[in-house]
Amino acid sequence: MVPRMIVGLAMTAAAFFFAGRRSLLLYRLGRAGQPVEPGRIAIGARAWADLGEVLGQRKLFRWPMPGLAHAFVFWGFLVLALTLVEGYGALFQRDFHLPVIGRATWLGFTEDLFVLLTMVGIVAFARLRLWDRPAATGRRSRFFGSHLGAAWLVLFMVFNVLWSLLLYRGAQVNTGNFPFADGAFLSEAVARVLRPLGRTANDLIETAGLLLALGIVLAFLVLVVHSKHLHIFTAPLNVAFSRRPRALGALLPVYCAGEPVDFSDPGDDDRIGRGAIEDFTWKGLLDFATCTECGRCQSQCPAWNTGKPLSPKLLVMGLRDHALAQAPYLLADDRDAGARRPLVGKGGVVEPDVLWSCTTCGACVEQCPVDIEHVDHIVDMRRYQVLVEGAFPAEAAVMLRNLEHAGDPWGRGARERLAWTVGLPFEVPVVEGRIPDDVEYLFWVGCAGALDSRGQRTTQAVAELLHEAGVGFAILGGAETCTGDPARRIGNEYLFQTLAQSNVDTLTAAGARKVVATCAHCFNTLANEYPQLGGRYEVVHHTQLLARLVAEGRLVPVAPVDATVTYHDPCYLGRHNRVFAPPRDILAHVPGARLAELPRSREQSFCCGAGGARMWMDEPIGTRINENRTDEVLAQRPDLVTAACPYCVVMLADGVALRQQQGRAGADVEVTDVAEVLLRSVRAPAVPVAAASEPGGPQR
Repeated sequence: MVPRMIVGLAMTAAAFFFAGRRSLLLYRLGRAGQPVEPGRIAIGARAWADLGEVLGQRKLFRWPMPGLAHAFVFWGFLVLALTLVEGYGALFQRDFHLPVIGRATWLGFTEDLFVLLTMVGIVAFARLRLWDRPAATGRRSRFFGSHLGAAWLVLFMVFNVLWSLLLYRGAQVNTGNFPFADGAFLSEAVARVLRPLGRTANDLIETAGLLLALGIVLAFLVLVVHSKHLHIFTAPLNVAFSRRPRALGALLPVYCAGEPVDFSDPGDDDRIGRGAIEDFTWKGLLDFATCTECGRCQSQCPAWNTGKPLSPKLLVMGLRDHALAQAPYLLADDRDAGARRPLVGKGGVVEPDVLWSCTTCGACVEQCPVDIEHVDHIVDMRRYQVLVEGAFPAEAAVMLRNLEHAGDPWGRGARERLAWTVGLPFEVPVVEGRIPDDVEYLFWVGCAGALDSRGQRTTQAVAELLHEAGVGFAILGGAETCTGDPARRIGNEYLFQTLAQSNVDTLTAAGARKVVATCAHCFNTLANEYPQLGGRYEVVHHTQLLARLVAEGRLVPVAPVDATVTYHDPCYLGRHNRVFAPPRDILAHVPGARLAELPRSREQSFCCGAGGARMWMDEPIGTRINENRTDEVLAQRPDLVTAACPYCVVMLADGVALRQQQGRAGADVEVTDVAEVLLRSVRAPAVPVAAASEPGGPQR
């Protein structure tokens, strides 16, 4: 009894020494990061997120087979932790059992059941890794670039944990030290196999099996803290400290030392963005340490799926490896001693083409089962490149200059913002001073809605529908400027702050309370990001308002629109803001319209390619994202391709026009906004909607 107790405690001390030393290094490395922004820690919301995403495995079940396999293993280890307590107790008392419930039949059955389920889980994992191995599927494998050797080793270790546990428990049954009289069906089956060996042999197997089982668990502990499976311990923390359950919607301002940087008077020591690994917050470093290398983000990334070098998974892995390589220097007195490799640049940790390929669509964040905030980190690195290094794609310079001098990406200026109102059968009120009391909504037209020919048609349709429904609305006209979305997402936070503050001042002076916007990017910025500057309004997307007007009977679709219709979920409307139902509700009320859902829709919608300021940059690498999405849309053989964002309409219209020129799409396929389809049914438009191939979109 005493020897096995000594051996067991000695193994435990050794394992805790090596695991503890590594854990202390990781903790100190995390402490070397910058403070997080205020409000990151909210205990109630964090606990709820952990219950759903960690204990409930909510995100993992979006992929049913691997999700179930992971749940079996995860829940199995939670239940089998009880057997670890029983094992340590048996070091001191051979017939040890848990207090109160330790001899209950249901407990023995449950423990053995989860041994079986965990075994099923690791078999399923092995099949998935063989089926989707990079050697066979190349870049299409979500495991491309992952450390598969470590993954196989962990599966092998889990298998060893299970069989050694059953060996020990089976021998315990035969020696009379097993706490359960019945119920433990697997342990009893092993006992029947071992019983012919006799009592003495079973005594030896019980001791050897116990020490072997504990030794494997302890070795597994050391392996976990030295590998990607560290997420077993860090995932609950990372989920708990995520800034939102999905970390989508608003981007954060630039923070330094936990406080927002005042761009009107920045301090000499203010860090702008992330230019070195130590510039990331401790939450960012926790993100990197928590990556499971599962590749779900990579499999959904529009850049990666179209041949670009950006993989959200490989980006995070590279930052994690760089942080560990820099750890000795970051934890030393001379932090600059090891800072020889640039964070971003040719030969750096992150290649420029990786950084600028991101559309900020949020598919990576949406899919990540441990709530890594990829988009935040990418934008923060962009901020440093733009504002400190002055390094960004040359095509974006024209857009930024136009925003700065004309207030719109095209450089057209305020005088043209009313051009879309020409030809409407009614006068559109323009706010002069305060918004009149009889005006319910301020209609935020947006740059595309005012200046792009396709966007103008959507704006006109929405205005006609609001007029038809008797909704009082007014516009700012030339007083409206770009919300700053493209500037912020390319990394020019200073320009965003300038544009946004100007708009907030204008809206405040006008007394704006309720705002309707047609652009998903304007909608997201006004609703989620302007509150950071004191601009708080009730903001609705035009599809939300129109769907409500239809439901209330204030708009009645009567004219049939005999067409097969697809609907593309804009990233900044759907995934970022969870507005999925209203556009579909509108189409469902249009007589004759037959909605053909796209394979990748709602949360899994594939980006059009225009977000993250990519609208204003070329795509010289791989295939165009909008062409990939267009091919998926055309596979549904639609008559009408609809969206609810002018960026998406432009990108899909360009894609359809190209396929029509190539003879791969019918000439009658049309791209339009949901509002235009509704207008056709409510009453015939004064001017027929032009074909999708009509020129007039942004020059890309």
